[in-house]
Amino acid sequence: MNILTKFPISKLCFVVEVSPSKTCKHGHAKCHFVAIDILNGKKLEDIVPSSHNCDVPHVSRTDYQLIDISEDGFVSLLTENANTKDDLKLPTDDALLTQIKDGFAEGKDMVASVMSAMGNLKIKILKIFKSSWLLL
Repeated sequence: MNILTKFPISKLCFVVEVSPSKTCKHGHAKCHFVAIDILNGKKLEDIVPSSHNCDVPHVSRTDYQLIDISEDGFVSLLTENANTKDDLKLPTDDALLTQIKDGFAEGKDMVASVMSAMGNLKIKILKIFKSSWLLL
C-alpha cells in the first residue's frame, strides 16, 4: 500500500499510479503521481522530482460496533474493551450515511470500520450482520 502525506496541500493519499519521466534539460527526472484522498475519495495529481522523499504515515483500521446515532450527527461506538467512543461524526459520503441510518432504524447489528491516520478518524466501511450476535 503506497501512502503519501506530502501531496498537493499535504493531503493524506493512497497512490494508485506513478509514471516516471525521462531526465529533462536540467538533469532531473520527474514522477507523475495519481492518488486518491483517503478521507474524501477525491482524485489528486502531482509532479515531483524523482530524487525527493515522501513521508509515509501509519494508517490503521479498527472495527467498532455501532450502538447509537445522536441527533447532532455523532455516532456512539462500542470498543473491544466494552467502552464507548462518542467523538466520531457520521460520514459525509451519502451512500454510506444512508446505509448507516437505514440499518440503524431497522435495528440491524452493524460494525463500522474506522480508518485513522495523522490524527484523523473517519468511518469508511460498514458491515451489517444478519444474526443478533457479534464477535469483535
